[in-house]
Amino acid sequence: MKLLAVPAAVLMATAFASSAQAQQYQMPMYPQAYVGADAMFWELDPDRGPSADSVGLRLNGGMKFNDYLAAEAHLGTGGSDGAVDLEYLVGAYAKGILPVSQEFRLYGLAGFTEVDFDIDRESGFSYGGGAEFDVAPNLAIGADYMRYLDKSDYTFDAASVGVRYRF
Repeated sequence: MKLLAVPAAVLMATAFASSAQAQQYQMPMYPQAYVGADAMFWELDPDRGPSADSVGLRLNGGMKFNDYLAAEAHLGTGGSDGAVDLEYLVGAYAKGILPVSQEFRLYGLAGFTEVDFDIDRESGFSYGGGAEFDVAPNLAIGADYMRYLDKSDYTFDAASVGVRYRF
């Protein structure tokens, strides 16, 4: 009788520990929506003439389909260096994700953006990359760099830092 009691107790303790560990690292349910806000440091760099740069606000949101793939949208505005004002940017992107650890991810973005400056409005292919780190179960901080436009006579880039909330 004692022989059966010891293995049963060990099995129960192991099951309890596994259950506690599973609760600590809950697997996310997919699809998983998220929203975020960033400080966006943008630069308009023409081939001829002086460049323009400033700081604006970028909102983003998306849907994560699994650990490796998401769709994301950006809406940005603000900032002026006197010569050029950024009225808005709006874009949609496919997001490839590389989970480095449970809390840290690298990602790449590729898609399409429309940018409206007070002097011109253009649209085109966009790409970039970044990283994010979980600071709480549903909250992450992140940074990325995007090439929003690459036209024959100028480029428009932005580096952003901010927070993301996952639902």
